[in-house]
Parts: sequence; structure tokens; C-alpha cells
Amino acid sequence: MASEGLTMERLVQAGAELADEVGFEQVTVSGLARRLDVKVASLYSRLKTSQDLKTKIALLALEELADRVAAALAGRAGKDALAAFANVYRDYAREHPGRYAAAQLRLDPKTAAASAGVRHAQMTRAILRGYELTEPDQTHAVRLLGSVFHGYVSLELGGGFSHSAPDTEETWARILDALDALLRHWPAP
Repeated sequence: MASEGLTMERLVQAGAELADEVGFEQVTVSGLARRLDVKVASLYSRLKTSQDLKTKIALLALEELADRVAAALAGRAGKDALAAFANVYRDYAREHPGRYAAAQLRLDPKTAAASAGVRHAQMTRAILRGYELTEPDQTHAVRLLGSVFHGYVSLELGGGFSHSAPDTEETWARILDALDALLRHWPAP
């Protein structure tokens, strides 16, 4: 492949595909060069470091996730919105495990503030307003939801639930029911 035709968008997309195949932690500029059949030096003229590539993959993943969540939330409220939000994250992690891992990358404050991560927070808070949560309970609930969703998805992807019954779909549905009940009856401080 001619390196002249490699746009930043194409490099990041190829990096994201590589992350899904080999794992986000294994992504490097040299690995991307091998994938694209170009010289490493030609990529370093566009990418500063492997960390630069990983940051760009993380930004892509956050954008893709935010777009999917926004589409799923349209016209929904309450438990329907909560379930749609959660299912998008779970489905995305299953479809794109490397990108999902990338979305967890810690970004510097300036990059984070300009990323689609802000949209994620806004959408989460919009769901929580449907449960009539105000600050600081809203922030506590954002952290709870993120922890439960990420924890479950990570364990599931790692095979942590594959050895026992009941089916993970049943457990996931029960978790969403429990979260909905908790959010409707949020404990007073």
C-alpha cells in the first residue's frame, strides 16, 4: 500500500481494527505499519508515538460509542433509556473489544474535555434526570452505572461467567432491573 494514500482517518481506523484483533495494549506504530504493509518511518511522519496512535483510537471509540448511545436513547426515558444505554455499551464491547478497551484510556484533561466522553457524561446525566436525581447523588449514580456496566462487560469478555448457569443474558436483565429499582428509590444520605 502506498503510504501517500494513508490519511489520518485511515490510520486510526486500521489501528482500531488492529486493536479489535490483537488487543488494545498490543497496538503499536510498527504493528500498524506491518498491517498496512508500509515502512514504519512513513507512519512516524503522521503519528508521533504509539501512545499518539492509542489516543486517537480512544477518541474514535468514544465517538463511535457516543453516536450509538445517542441513537439508542432517542425517544426513550426511564428504564427503557437505562437499558438502551447499557445494551449499547455491552454490544459495542462484544463487537469491538479492542476499541472498548481504548475507550477506557485515561486522557489528559484537555483532550478529555474535547472528546466525546463529554457527550457520554451528558447522556448519562440525562437518563438520571428521569429518575429525579440531583447533585451529588447524580454523580454517585454516574459512577455506579459506569462501574457496574464496565465491570460486568469486562468479566463477561474475559470468560468470567462462561463456566456457570444461569445464562449471562438472564443475569444482565436482572442487573438492569435492580439498577432501575435502585435509581427509582435512591437512598437518602
